[in-house]
Amino acid sequence: MTGPDSLPVAVIGAGPVGLAAAAHLLERGLDPLILEAGPAAGAAIEQWRHIRLFSPWRYNLDVAAVRLLETSGWEAPRLTALPYGGELIDNYLMPLAALPAIASRLQTGARVVAVTRQGLDKTHVRDRDTAPFTVRVEHQDGGTRDHTVAAVIDASGTWSTRNPLGTSGLPAIGEDAAAGRISTPLPDVIGRDREEFAGRRVLVVGAGHSAANTLISLAALAREEPGTRILWAVRGASAAKVYGGGDGDGLPARGQLGARLRRLVEAGTIELHTGFGISSLTSLNSHVTVGAVDGRTLDADIVVPCTGFRPDLDILSEVRLSLDPAVEAPVKLGPLIDPEFHSCGTVPPHGAKLLAHPEKDFYIVGMKSYGRAPTFLLATGYEQVRSVAAALAGDREGADTVKLELPETGVCSTNAGTSCDAPEPVLVGFPTGLAHGRSAGN
Repeated sequence: MTGPDSLPVAVIGAGPVGLAAAAHLLERGLDPLILEAGPAAGAAIEQWRHIRLFSPWRYNLDVAAVRLLETSGWEAPRLTALPYGGELIDNYLMPLAALPAIASRLQTGARVVAVTRQGLDKTHVRDRDTAPFTVRVEHQDGGTRDHTVAAVIDASGTWSTRNPLGTSGLPAIGEDAAAGRISTPLPDVIGRDREEFAGRRVLVVGAGHSAANTLISLAALAREEPGTRILWAVRGASAAKVYGGGDGDGLPARGQLGARLRRLVEAGTIELHTGFGISSLTSLNSHVTVGAVDGRTLDADIVVPCTGFRPDLDILSEVRLSLDPAVEAPVKLGPLIDPEFHSCGTVPPHGAKLLAHPEKDFYIVGMKSYGRAPTFLLATGYEQVRSVAAALAGDREGADTVKLELPETGVCSTNAGTSCDAPEPVLVGFPTGLAHGRSAGN
């Protein structure tokens, strides 16, 4: 793969981890082909550009990407500042994507629909490890083309496949029919989407960071639009985990967010319904009635699904994967991130060795590598792709030497059944990565 006639390495997704993968590949003398389904780099983050992260810039910048940016005279942001999603795009991802070394290898409007081995379906073994990959792509010009590559790094994330509102991993009865009353996972309730929420009954479902952010934003909207009523449904018996670690949280904005949310609930601004596992949605002309497994009902004009995400594995049906049966992460990584047992920053540093599949030179990285687990951090993804690039370049020692320093959460426990969810409005935050919480409001 290091010779002059080498095929490129396909990188699926041009978010923070995908572009970091490209930067590390370039440093290793490998040629990335970056395929982004959206119209520009960071297309998923564009959907929540109004949200401020909990983590300061220093946890959100990849070292290889920074080295590449610095060659163009780029100035780093203040490393202790907390960026908005929009700032992550405008001040980091867009300048990175515009660099000639990246821009010449980035294809936008390029949706990957399948990955396979050239001339081999997944049942064929002979010569499999030496056959190049075929990546089939639907391009924005309407054409579908096959790209031949030496290796594949899938950093496509999970934003496009949210978990359903219903229990048992299935959509609630009537959920599909009620789609017109279900918003996107992180609506901009104060800005872009204000008219959709002002003066209405809004039901937020979920117990993760997305729910906390949306609820606090809705409270701000309700102060300006008194008819706005805020309902919050969680499946668990309490919302304590969402309130986070308070003063013990290593990311202060995350602890402050949880504390502020608790105050809003205690003041009655937010009407909390615990133990509310959703079984049905009934669409009426004026509203939707949401039914719980225990028979309770809530009426709402609009429902915000903060139920987490799951990986889209359909495009990998011809790739030989080894996935944990519970969280759908690489099988060696799955037990280390299972949210039934890991509630915060207890995941050890890991790289190519733990991310490997039976399919040689194929890796899932970033949020998608965590499958259904909601505890992913951007810094974790950056270390993943550094290791993967080293492995693809033949540097096994570099690939196996993994190090990562992450902030403590202040809510470390096991058997928590949820991730570690923890200033005033200016410090409303979002996690270090793209995690949102568990399905149906655990």
